[in-house]
Formats: sequence, structure tokens, C-alpha cells
Amino acid sequence: MDTAYVINTFFALFSITLIILMVPGFAMLEAGLVRTKNVSSVLTVNVMIYAVASMAFILIGYSLAFGELQNETMSKWAFFMFQMAFVGKAINIMSGGVGERAKLFPLTLFTIIMGALIYPTAVNISWGSDWIKDTVFDLNFVDLAGSTVIHSTGGWALLAAILIIGPRKGRYVGDQIRVIPASNIPLVVLGAMLLWIGWFGFNGGSVGSIATKEAADSVALTIFNTNAAGLAGALSAGIFIYIRYRLFDITMILNGALGGLVAITAGPHLYSVTDSILIGGIGGILVVLAIPLFDRFRIDDPVGALSVHLVNGIWGTLAVGIFAADPAKGITIINQLKGVGEIAVFVFTVSSIVIYTINKMVPFRATDEDQLQGLDVSECGLEAYPEFKRAI
Repeated sequence: MDTAYVINTFFALFSITLIILMVPGFAMLEAGLVRTKNVSSVLTVNVMIYAVASMAFILIGYSLAFGELQNETMSKWAFFMFQMAFVGKAINIMSGGVGERAKLFPLTLFTIIMGALIYPTAVNISWGSDWIKDTVFDLNFVDLAGSTVIHSTGGWALLAAILIIGPRKGRYVGDQIRVIPASNIPLVVLGAMLLWIGWFGFNGGSVGSIATKEAADSVALTIFNTNAAGLAGALSAGIFIYIRYRLFDITMILNGALGGLVAITAGPHLYSVTDSILIGGIGGILVVLAIPLFDRFRIDDPVGALSVHLVNGIWGTLAVGIFAADPAKGITIINQLKGVGEIAVFVFTVSSIVIYTINKMVPFRATDEDQLQGLDVSECGLEAYPEFKRAI
């Protein structure tokens, strides 16, 4: 009994390390995709999200999500840390999508509320203590590591923020969509690959145990399928973007990989390798289709977070009901759709109200002058590349 407890605790701590490695992953990805004049502000936001969201979850969020701090299969502190490592990811999804025009202070206020209340409530009605679920919701859907609970939650909050804050200055001029190129492709590659590696702890650790032969096989299958979906997403996005534009766009290929990883996250323990490749491959194509679609509706997302996390969070959750349906266990497309819908309504509605209220007190949007100068100067007083001439 003690041996299994120790092994599971060690496995959770190792998974935590991989998940927290996603913090610099998000930071590097976003820093590479924005312009040089906004890099310090993006990095500051990512560090603050990790610190603020984690503290909010420690002080308030965990109790709302899970109730008492107890666990019989591993150290309760390891379980606590594992769940805390997740919370910032939902808000990291939002931070990149409002980059280059969102101010740090109001975003920090929203991070506190997200980490303490909104995200823990989404966890409560899906994975957690279920006292809200028992009285208000009736959710019975499979979402192992959070295609909906984490990725779509972050995506719905981001959509609410973009609709309230609006696009970057100069992004849409008349009927024209101005292309704003990434500033540092090597950072984008580094960030995406760190996220990819972190996903092995994200999904593998969510199995919850590795101390028996059956549990170890389940963890290995989960990580194998996770990687296969990422590979398929990268390949499908790369092939599709080449067929469509005769170009190999590394940012699209990497976002395709991330889309595949998001899509597999709901049920990697349930799929065959073939299923995982199909799910990830569809996820990569969805990213390539969704990015220009959001632009057409003037929804300005500098890093493609909506296409990667919201669209594929939905697809990945529904995929469980398609590829791993088991009515005897309650795994049906209807239950999966219900889970997606109820989380969507809750998160989008509450996030919209919270962001709208904060925006009335402390405007989220930087002034046109500050956007032109770059948020590094107005928000941080520290430019990431002071020797470079700032792009406008």
C-alpha cells in the first residue's frame, strides 16, 4: 500500500513539473507571435497569471472545486499541486488572445476571479466535489484532462474578452484585414515544443495512478495517443496549408499540432492509435479553417488561441462520443454535447459579466497612443528589445 502511494505521489510530482513547464511554453509562444514592442508586457502577463491564478486557487479555488483536501492514493499535497498547475492554463489561453491591447491591471483582476471562482466552478460541475452539479447541473460527460473544462473554458472567456475589448488598432481597416507578422519565429517554435512536452504530464498525469500494471499501461497509452494526435495535427495542418496556399507556414503547422493535442485531451485513455491520428488530424485542419473565419468576423486573436483551444476543445469533447461511445457507461454524443453546452453557457455568461464590469471601472483596452508606442513602455517601462526600432 505504501509503495503504491509513494509511486503515485512521485508520478504526480513529475507530471506537475511537466505541466508547469507549459508556463514558459505559453510565454515564449506568445512573445514570438506579437510585435517586439509588446514582448515584455506579454511575458509579464504570463508570469503574473501563474502567480496570481495559483494563489487564488490555493486560497479559495481548490475548496470550491474539490471540497476538503484529502486523497487516499497519493499525498494530498501532490494532488493539490497537480490541480493548481492546471488553473493558470485556462487563463494563459486568454492572455495571448487579447495581446497587444489589454492592460495588465484589469487582466490581473479578472485572473483573480477566474482562478478563485469561474474555473473552480467549471471543475466542480465536471471533475470535482459536485455539490453544485448535484443541485444545479446534471453533467455526465467524459473529459479526462480538460478539452472542455480547461481549454474551452479558457476559450469562452477569451471570446467574451475579445468581444468587449475589440481588435488591435489598425488590424482591420475598412474591408481590409491587415496582416501583422510574428516578431520571433524561433521563440514560437520553442514555446510550442515546450507546450507539446508539457502535454505528456497534462494528459498522462490525469490518469491519476501509475502504481499497477493496468494503470501504467493506461498512462503509457494516454501519452502515446497524445503524441500521435499532436503529430497528426502538425502534418494535416502543414499539408492543408500547402495545398491551399502553396506555402509551409510554421506558425500554422505548430498551431495545428497544438490543436491536435487539445482535441485528444478529452479521451486519450480510450482511443486506439488510429482514432487518435484521426482526431488529431481533424484538429489540425480545424485550426487552419478557423483562424481566417474568426478574422472574417473581425475577432482579433493574435495567437490563434480561439482556433486551437476553443474550437478543438469542443471537437475533442464531442470526439469521445463518436470514437469511444459506450452507452452502458453513459458515454454518448448527447452527454458530451450537453457537457460542452453547459460549460459554454456558464463560462461565457459569467466571464462576459465580470469583464464588462471590470472594464467599466478600469478599462481593459490600452489607448491608441499606447498601442502605437507599444505596451512595453506604457505598462512595464521595460522594453524587451531596446536596441531595436519599435515597429508600428
